[in-house]
Amino acid sequence: MKQIYIETFGCQMNKADSEHMLGLLNEIDYKLTENIDKADLVIFNTCTIREAANHRFYSQLGIAGKKKKQNPDLLIGVAGCLAQDKRKWLQSNFPYVDIVFGTNNIHKLPELIQKAEAGKKTCEIEEELPFELPELPVIRQTKVTAWVNVILGCNFNCTYCIVPSVRGREKSRTPEVILKEVQRLASEGFKEVTLLGQNVTAYGYDISSNYSKEKANFGYIPEDPEYSLAKLLKYIHDIEGIERIRFLTGHPFHVTDELIDTIAELPKACEYFHIPMQSGDDTVLKRMARIYSVDKYKKMVEKIRSKIPDAAITSDFIAGFPGETQEQFLNTVKAVQEIEFDACNTAAYSPRPDTPSVMWENQISEEEKNEHLRYLNSVVNEIMEKKNKKLLNTLQEVLVEDVSQTNKNRLMGRTRKNTLVNYDVAGANCNKLMGKIVNVKITRANPWSLNGELTIAN
Repeated sequence: MKQIYIETFGCQMNKADSEHMLGLLNEIDYKLTENIDKADLVIFNTCTIREAANHRFYSQLGIAGKKKKQNPDLLIGVAGCLAQDKRKWLQSNFPYVDIVFGTNNIHKLPELIQKAEAGKKTCEIEEELPFELPELPVIRQTKVTAWVNVILGCNFNCTYCIVPSVRGREKSRTPEVILKEVQRLASEGFKEVTLLGQNVTAYGYDISSNYSKEKANFGYIPEDPEYSLAKLLKYIHDIEGIERIRFLTGHPFHVTDELIDTIAELPKACEYFHIPMQSGDDTVLKRMARIYSVDKYKKMVEKIRSKIPDAAITSDFIAGFPGETQEQFLNTVKAVQEIEFDACNTAAYSPRPDTPSVMWENQISEEEKNEHLRYLNSVVNEIMEKKNKKLLNTLQEVLVEDVSQTNKNRLMGRTRKNTLVNYDVAGANCNKLMGKIVNVKITRANPWSLNGELTIAN
């Protein structure tokens, strides 16, 4: 039995892809190892959205190259978005890499590995997804919660984003296939599923009969579509054993009344919306090609909170987009303060090759980008801590996900609003609580997490 070490960079979609790689490799007798020194095969599943992820990958790839000098039989593979975008560059600059394959070639992985085992270096990149999305085997790296890909790719053309060119255009899986996967997860004991997509809120439109490819690149919702994310939530909602359903990540344009109403109605649908805003300034949003205004985004938030008062709304923001003025940056800060997001992922603008914004002359200096990012983070953290402190001494419903690696009497899980909670359970059997819904009394609040004490299990 051979061993595979896999390191994943980037988003949840990449993590889900890595689980499918493990499932495929299991069919040719490769088993996962957490120790790279024991590996017969090393795969790096890469991200090309953020420069920081690229730097970490190159560092790890260099370490793997040194190990290959000591062990020439070691196979090294590079997968994911960077492989999709930079295959020729990878091959020419890292000759010790045996396999390069893209986001649309995962289903061919066993074949590529067998070629590499026979001494043939391989590079397979498909620009488009297969016409029929294959059902791939999967080995989950979690026990309670699971990711389920429901739509791949993105039809928007944001000027800073390379996702459409490396992941392709939107392609939805059929509801029937998704239903079978979630039923299988329930039978295996999983309690929560997160429906994934680069633009998950566009789910189903491309497989509806009245879908128009001509309109799809400009922000588009078919009139009365047969399939949608809201309809999918209803379709899988009553699967016995599944307690919670979430989705990531959406676009404001596709947060419809139907979706909001459905989440308000369905008990298992978590009242959690992660909808990236990216900027709080209309001029910057226009330059980003985000196709909504600050006012329209705020009206979406108002609609969600009017129908689901306790809803958690989280977002993404970019600091230092090309041409962003001090006033425009402060408009973003103002929007964050006014909306009071439950959490925000923030990043300094990272110029990506082959995107329009990388060619613009008015790039912001690294010093100014980082200064703005630090200030934005301080504002975000202040709001998050303020909101979390309101939960002190309250009981929160938490799904038990794992035991702490440093303290066997401490468990971790998340609320319905996706807030991380760590809590002590001295005297309780931690393993018996895995996958249970418990009530936790909150005793301490930090910006990004809560601490508490177990009271009773439901």
